[in-house]
Amino acid sequence: MNAVLVDAIRTPFGKYGGLLSSVRPDDMMAHLLRIMADRYQLDKRQIDDVVIGCTIQAGEDARNVARMAVLIAGLPFDVPGQTINRLCGSSMQAIISSASMIQSGHGNLYLAGGVESMSRGPFVFSKAEKAFPFGGFTVYDTSLGWRFPNKKIENRIRPLNMGETAEEIFDLSPVTRVEQDEFALRSHQRALAAWKAGVFSSEVVPITIRTKKGESLIERDECPRQDSSLDILAKLKPAFRKNGTVTAGNSCPMNDGASLTLMMEEEEAKRSGFTEYFRLRASAVTGLHPDIMGMGPVEASRKALQRAGLTMKDMEVVEINEAFAIQAIACSRELDVPEDKLNVNGGAIAIGHPLGASGARIVGTLVHEMKRRQAKIGLATMCIGLGQGIATVWERVKT
Repeated sequence: MNAVLVDAIRTPFGKYGGLLSSVRPDDMMAHLLRIMADRYQLDKRQIDDVVIGCTIQAGEDARNVARMAVLIAGLPFDVPGQTINRLCGSSMQAIISSASMIQSGHGNLYLAGGVESMSRGPFVFSKAEKAFPFGGFTVYDTSLGWRFPNKKIENRIRPLNMGETAEEIFDLSPVTRVEQDEFALRSHQRALAAWKAGVFSSEVVPITIRTKKGESLIERDECPRQDSSLDILAKLKPAFRKNGTVTAGNSCPMNDGASLTLMMEEEEAKRSGFTEYFRLRASAVTGLHPDIMGMGPVEASRKALQRAGLTMKDMEVVEINEAFAIQAIACSRELDVPEDKLNVNGGAIAIGHPLGASGARIVGTLVHEMKRRQAKIGLATMCIGLGQGIATVWERVKT
């Protein structure tokens, strides 16, 4: 049995504390579930599972945001929902897990995606270990970084933050500050050009927010910058190390957003009248040292390509997450990805990186671009915090 993707949609991505900061993550995902179910007049009782990636899982994402969104969306009570956490790779893992269920004959129709509200991630602190504790508590921001770190972890690794891991890549693959800034600027320019050309019209669905002045329709990503330039980027100070090269300008921002795909068994897709879709040829997940987590796409992509019986030369479109410019450049060089095939509509530096939603966003952006180009084969791959990589290889099928 083959698993195929027949559509991919997402909300616009908002800035941290920006336009979507008033929207709960379960509401964002419910919005997409309703749209996808209505768009294809799905027999909702035939949905085998709703599989959603989410990274924070400490607040309004409510332990199992997938099931919560199913209930909020008004889907039948017998539609189940599960939430997956592979950090930044969570929603790509949701797609892979759904595909695996289809391939093994356990179901025919899955809604797979991801959601994150980094703006609404709560502050948390642990319960007291004894009654009547004296002194304060350590408070953690759940939106990003370590929380409740285990001292034993330091026996194996340094608890570096994500920006510090990006700086670590420089020793493996020197990428100059200028090269990083040029890459970041290109990401913004490509994203802006894509919006101007209507490229994202088939991918991004508007979402209504409530403000003090009433309702407002959000239709576009909030982070692509018209005013970005090499001069402006060059003036930014290193954000993580005194003499480093990684800045706020050549790193991805923190964001809010949701993404969703419709996955089906191939014969079921044909019976449902789909004449063009995307077959999952192969996938892979790999691990590596957490200090250089940004290099995760390299081995994951190689493994996925080997499983598909293909090489990078066969790839017509490639999406690599842009956690940091240095990471995306180093991975693309190691994999020998041509610039004209890589993140052709911009990447996370411009579009944004709402952690749990990014994997399905990257896959969605890839397949929509493959359709526009009439491309046959494409690759979507990501790095993952704590040292993992994830990759998927997709084949466009037109019957």
